[in-house]
Amino acid sequence: MSDTQPDIDVLIVGAGISGIGMAAHMEKMCPDRSYAIVERRENLGGTWDLFRYPGVRSDSDMHTLGFVFEPWKHEKSIADGPSILEYLDRIVDERGIRRHIRFGNTVTAADFDTASARWTVTVETSDGERKRITARWLYLGSGYYDYDEPYDPGFDFGEFAGQVLHPQFWPEDLDYAGKKVVVVGSGATAVTIVPSMADKAAKVTMLQRTPTWMFSRPAKDRLANFLRKILPEETAYRITRWKNVKMQDFGFKLARNKPEKMKKNLTKRIRKALGKDYDAATFTPPYDPWDQRVCLVPDADLFEAMKAGKADIVTGHIERFEKGGVRLKDGTFLEADIVVTATGLKLAIAGKIAVSHDGAPVDFAQRYYYKGCMFSNLPNLAVVFGYLNASWTLRADINSDYICRVLNEMRARDANLAVPVLTVADEAALEEDDIFDFSSGYIQRSKDIMPKNAVEYPWRLNQEYVTDRKRMASDPIDDGILAFASGNALAAQADSKLEAAE
Repeated sequence: MSDTQPDIDVLIVGAGISGIGMAAHMEKMCPDRSYAIVERRENLGGTWDLFRYPGVRSDSDMHTLGFVFEPWKHEKSIADGPSILEYLDRIVDERGIRRHIRFGNTVTAADFDTASARWTVTVETSDGERKRITARWLYLGSGYYDYDEPYDPGFDFGEFAGQVLHPQFWPEDLDYAGKKVVVVGSGATAVTIVPSMADKAAKVTMLQRTPTWMFSRPAKDRLANFLRKILPEETAYRITRWKNVKMQDFGFKLARNKPEKMKKNLTKRIRKALGKDYDAATFTPPYDPWDQRVCLVPDADLFEAMKAGKADIVTGHIERFEKGGVRLKDGTFLEADIVVTATGLKLAIAGKIAVSHDGAPVDFAQRYYYKGCMFSNLPNLAVVFGYLNASWTLRADINSDYICRVLNEMRARDANLAVPVLTVADEAALEEDDIFDFSSGYIQRSKDIMPKNAVEYPWRLNQEYVTDRKRMASDPIDDGILAFASGNALAAQADSKLEAAE
């Protein structure tokens, strides 16, 4: 065992929603533990600082995308990017978190040494300096996608003479007034960009390969705003948050259990919003609702832009890009001065950090999730991968709370390691489950790098927040799986268990 103390107790990677949430929980639940946040960018916010395309906004309500401990106070429940950044900035300033953030620091590698019970983390600064930080715990709030490289569908832009943009790298000074824009894609990003650009552009066309299920709701939550007038802020927030959690859960389960009923409901609402402009082929996907995420259209803005003749949706496959636009395989030609490739993200595990354990590289695809926040036989590491069918922050909140309770349990036991132990025999008995029962392209393309998922809890990443919240809060920390010990003792214990199982 090394006699020297690590630099900090908990190193948090990423100053976005996940990282800030963990820091806030530590301030409240583990005030005697030291922590630092390393953030590769020069500003906090993660996704909300990176994406700058027109209209960038949440695609779920801020009463669930907001933190459990900090009420959302804006009138609009569906919030734009700047409002979300304002919310995060206020939290880090009011709670003393900003002084713990080290901007311009990119984590490239992290190795856990069992004997000394510490992580050695390699960081590169924005000016090219390489340094090392030691920590007892590593908390990965680095998101789920590649910040450097979006998904590339392999388009050949050939003779196209206009501008080609990807939403992940939007130029600050783009002038699209009076121009014709084709947005390739049909997901949440495309559905946001099209009506936002339609105000200034001559025409914006969303080119979709297949339709997407959509639903419209007001950007303002009338009940939330009413409750805020008659109840204390925190009470109104808790009621609205739980109402929205239950509505999300009900809608998802209805879609899975009665897909035809959900299809009829969604179709009826779109038909009503568009009136005579409704075209069934454009809005009838070949899959059931929530086989992929259902796209939110706040205040029916996309449908209003279509009815005004400022936007339209075309379904087809690209044949080639020509000088003045896009030629489809059916011969249709879409004029374009600007092409926006809203074709999706490229997933990344652990923020692309080279993680190793006692010098051996960790292949997360060979590890099982433990309670949706840790991994089998990997000590003192936690991660946040939010819900696909609900707001990201719901998981960030319960994971932060859980890990803080693990840290306090370690303190009570005078332990410096906590590891979910999965023996060879126990792993052989597990029934593996599909980690994501979603057909979305970005999910299907990335399954080979994703951690394993078992049918039975706790070796899984659930997609049921209500169940997860209850179990994470009520199940004992010491569940017979999460082992606590000193470095040398746990190494010997794990070796003996594995030998006995073999």
